[in-house]
Amino acid sequence: MHGLMNRAIQGFLRDVYGADLWSGVARGADLGADGFEAMLHYDDSLTARVLDQASRALGRARETILEDIGTWLVASQAGQPLRRLLRFGGVSFTDFLHSLEDLPGRGRLALPDLGLPALRLQEPQPGIYLLTCEGLAGFGHVLVGLLRGMADDYGALVLLDHEGGDDGSETVRIHLLAADFAEGRRFDLVGGG
Repeated sequence: MHGLMNRAIQGFLRDVYGADLWSGVARGADLGADGFEAMLHYDDSLTARVLDQASRALGRARETILEDIGTWLVASQAGQPLRRLLRFGGVSFTDFLHSLEDLPGRGRLALPDLGLPALRLQEPQPGIYLLTCEGLAGFGHVLVGLLRGMADDYGALVLLDHEGGDDGSETVRIHLLAADFAEGRRFDLVGGG
């Protein structure tokens, strides 16, 4: 697992639950006191141990923690660069959804070895979207949180459901109830918003 993804887990746990909780999780997972280095690669089993330790420490399911990380990635102050990158996907939530298939390629432009899972969007009926991801177990739960945060950002009202596939893929069912339910957060192309 790329260190940048692991740093997101570390940053979330530290920012939301504090340095003491993070220290305990890192110790329990046999991770050094400094935590993850953003540009290194780590064995997937270490990431799994960190998530298991966090789940035990917080008394919350791993899936719930992953969803919360996805929301934190776009709603927190630390996640503003990612939020800005995602907002370049379009002026509406629907435009944003259609840009998600390009996300792994855009990620590779910045970091060729990032390894984001392949994303595929389908619209089986108006207002119902299926976003399938393949290649990184648990990433569908991160997408649920990220989509929740971005829907709020755009002012859209959505229902989100995570569905696991028998082939290891994960699908997020997105029911867009209202594209303009509320006023979205301000966004300017030239920064600041």
